Amino acid sequence: MTLVKPNGLWLLTLNYNKYKRTYEMQKIFILGILFLIISCSGGQETSQEDEACFSTGSKTYQWTMVTTWPKNFPGLGMGPENFAKYVDEMTCGRMKIKVYGAGEFVPALGVFDAVSQGNVQLGHGASYYWTGKVKSSQFFTAVPFGLTAQEMNGWLHYGGGMELWEEAYEPFNLIPLAGGNSGVQMAGWFKREINSLSDLKGLKMRIPGLAGEVFTRAGAETVTLPGNEIFLSLQQGVVDAAEWVGPYNDLTFGFHQVSDYYYYPGWHEPGSTLEIIINKTAFETLPDDLKAIIKYAAKSANQEMLDEYTARNNKALTELIEKHNVDLRKLPDSVLSELKSITDEVMQDFIADDPMAQKVYKSYTEFKEEVVNYHRISEKAYIDTREID
Repeated sequence: MTLVKPNGLWLLTLNYNKYKRTYEMQKIFILGILFLIISCSGGQETSQEDEACFSTGSKTYQWTMVTTWPKNFPGLGMGPENFAKYVDEMTCGRMKIKVYGAGEFVPALGVFDAVSQGNVQLGHGASYYWTGKVKSSQFFTAVPFGLTAQEMNGWLHYGGGMELWEEAYEPFNLIPLAGGNSGVQMAGWFKREINSLSDLKGLKMRIPGLAGEVFTRAGAETVTLPGNEIFLSLQQGVVDAAEWVGPYNDLTFGFHQVSDYYYYPGWHEPGSTLEIIINKTAFETLPDDLKAIIKYAAKSANQEMLDEYTARNNKALTELIEKHNVDLRKLPDSVLSELKSITDEVMQDFIADDPMAQKVYKSYTEFKEEVVNYHRISEKAYIDTREID
């Protein structure tokens, strides 16, 4: 169809339409180019991020971690698993850590030597297991009537504790890091009532560290057993009592099936810090970014474990009492008072012939005096206030 308009108006309209079509095509072309540039730019950013992950080179590391805990045991056993997971994620897979539970690679109480000797690169456990090798290691887990978890973190990270820990482990080619905390523990499981200190005489109890010496002086017979041997020892009468951790872990191990009484408070372990130990020679082979990642992953695992115990202990205790009819009891104040007096005597004998232990004890007690004074008007005062009707 042809239209004719006077004065050349059609020609002008044709030219205008032709121009309009050209303009639209140009606009579509330009938008396409912009889209392509943006797409390519996005792809380039991803590549740069990937490249940043491998900025120190593409070398990967396969490390082994041995622990004193059963594989994947709730709380304690998951601490090293979480640590390994964080390191893997933060290194973009450049460092893989294989975690072995107690007895899978080395015995539970063989962790210290395995890492020290370089048979493996990493270990996870509790430092007071090694007091026979490093007397001062007692202070980096827990001290009877000592620091709580919150106070331990304060002393270690801001009160000089970590520096002393590193100094104590230096002769063993080890680097220590805080690797978890259970919070205040329970006094333990007993097959008979404890009404006075005389009830401890002749008692066979699984209780490690300095608290074990306190119980020994109180007339008990103490032994050190890894966690996975406690149930059978109670069941078979090898021991008459045992402390482990608290409701969350104790329920998992089923101690309520082989004991009659569950006592509190955990005077012997008011805030038990766990440790990650690193073979120093192996650590020094790492690039700086991986060294930093290991340290920060440990800090994360350290806090996360305490958070988990805080959340889960109450629920577990409720189940033990309401479902399993556990007889929950508080140790008499007279017993606690006598245990505290014995602890003071034991401590002086404990550090007497060890200059490093004396050095650590001095730092620990000075920090304790300061923090207890403050917590008397802060944490304790508030908790007491919260109990007011």
